[in-house]
Amino acid sequence: MLFGKTKPVHLQKGDSAEQQALAYLQKHGLQWVCSNFRCKMGELDLVMKDGAALVIVEVRFRKSEQFGGALASITRQKQARIIAATQHYVIINNLSNVSIRFDVVAVAGNNRLDWIKNAFQT
Repeated sequence: MLFGKTKPVHLQKGDSAEQQALAYLQKHGLQWVCSNFRCKMGELDLVMKDGAALVIVEVRFRKSEQFGGALASITRQKQARIIAATQHYVIINNLSNVSIRFDVVAVAGNNRLDWIKNAFQT
């Protein structure tokens, strides 16, 4: 709830997609570090560990594929914000010697999940 009000439906769907993605990734061996890390540069949906690698996961939900779906919604500008927020996260957590991977989990309206490892590079 936000100040006595329920979350808008689109935010509820986003939260649900993040929970689905988290459960899916954990089932595939990744370890949860944190969710919804926010700073002035942007937000990181999920921060996970895959062995020694730090995995930054962008979770995208789209009801339909009509306009390119969830994957098409991750523009260069969005990637730049994720990378900037990751750099901030790495600095404040003193993780300068850690390898980083950027993954995307796309959740469709029919609950189909697509996990794309190394979806983009810095």
